[in-house]
Amino acid sequence: MLLEKIKTPGLSHLSYLVGSGGQAAVIDPRRDCAIYLEKARAAGLEITHILETHRNEDLVSGAPVLAGMTGAKVLHGPNPERPIVYATTARDGDCYAIGQLEIRAMETPGHTDDHLAYALFDTAYPDKAVGVFTGDAMFVGDVGRTDFYPDRREEVAGLLFDSLRKLLALGDQTIIYPAHGAGSVCGSGMADREFSTIGHERLNNPRLQITDRDEFIRLKVNENHYQPPYFRLMERLNVEGGSAPPPVMRPRRLSLAQLRDCKVDHLVDIREPMAYASGHLPGAMSLPVDMISAFAGWFIREGESVALIASDEDQLAAALEHLVRIALDNVVGGYVGVVPAAAKGVTMQQTPMIDTDEVENRLGGAEGWTLLDVRDADERAKSAIDGSHHIYVGQLNDRWHELDKKRHYTLMCASGMRATVAAGWLASRGFEKLDIYLGSMGAWKAAHD
Repeated sequence: MLLEKIKTPGLSHLSYLVGSGGQAAVIDPRRDCAIYLEKARAAGLEITHILETHRNEDLVSGAPVLAGMTGAKVLHGPNPERPIVYATTARDGDCYAIGQLEIRAMETPGHTDDHLAYALFDTAYPDKAVGVFTGDAMFVGDVGRTDFYPDRREEVAGLLFDSLRKLLALGDQTIIYPAHGAGSVCGSGMADREFSTIGHERLNNPRLQITDRDEFIRLKVNENHYQPPYFRLMERLNVEGGSAPPPVMRPRRLSLAQLRDCKVDHLVDIREPMAYASGHLPGAMSLPVDMISAFAGWFIREGESVALIASDEDQLAAALEHLVRIALDNVVGGYVGVVPAAAKGVTMQQTPMIDTDEVENRLGGAEGWTLLDVRDADERAKSAIDGSHHIYVGQLNDRWHELDKKRHYTLMCASGMRATVAAGWLASRGFEKLDIYLGSMGAWKAAHD
């Protein structure tokens, strides 16, 4: 028997390959899905089933592509909005044999209407579930968000409560296999662990401590979540079926002249924040490679073209992987060589960094200056600097129009990472009076504790 977790960095997406008796099932595959076929063949398994827990909002499903590669059947839950064109509908109680293993579908709506969990049984010991693939209903340390149906907020929160009771009834011995780990936009309280059981979650998961249905509904309705624009693209593609990823996951190499002439919608500098701040090509925004999954979908729209600026070829390849997984892969090429270009006299722009002392001085009465906090609303509710203004970094995609290009803005977050992304976006929109609070809220707290 085989049960292997495949983690997708950036998205903190967890998918699974489970096999027995020469057969295998894949649960929630990502778009670049050759990895499942390679692992199955290496283990002498044939992929016969592809199981989706729900219509994902944060990544493109690889189910239709993997089905074309293997001939496997795709199973998906009932979808009252639009049928999933590449899948067969699975319903509560449906069973699928994978060698000695049996997978039983469980309708668990709440996060989405079509949500399924899949309980895993060993037919040699059939009385209790061995594990359950919980999708986005239950995580390690948290439960799924319920904000995708704003007109039905109380109803869907109640549905999730009922679905969680259904999962808990599988028994404390049941190992949980969620679709996301810590760092995912699908939950804010996930533990760093990616292994747990129903019993452990029953005792320790804060959301599962709430046994009153009305109290649970109130809590979920009052949660704050952000929905980047690319979620709508993911939802559509995961109904219609997304296309196969590029055959080569590495951008075309561009010279500096080609970069200047390519006329793309976005120049995206994927180097580390300090490298960007020290010197970047005019017009380039900052989106460090390990922050692409979280923020590219706020600033890059469907079909818009992108040129990447990196420190090395490995950064370019990693960036393209991240972009492919969210279908923002109209990448015309990548450029490596900012430092050599600067050494040849190419004009660069810098974004200054300032410290706590300077922030305090300006808060004392600097004219034409704003300290702009780009953390999320929950972070700001816990602690904020008096006199600062708040716009979440992702919402600057549109709300930059509210800002005055004649003013001087200092960007801050928790450490300075997201502040650099925000400053880079504003710089690419023509703002010139910008700097970054290095250390940001962490530095402020250290100075005032």
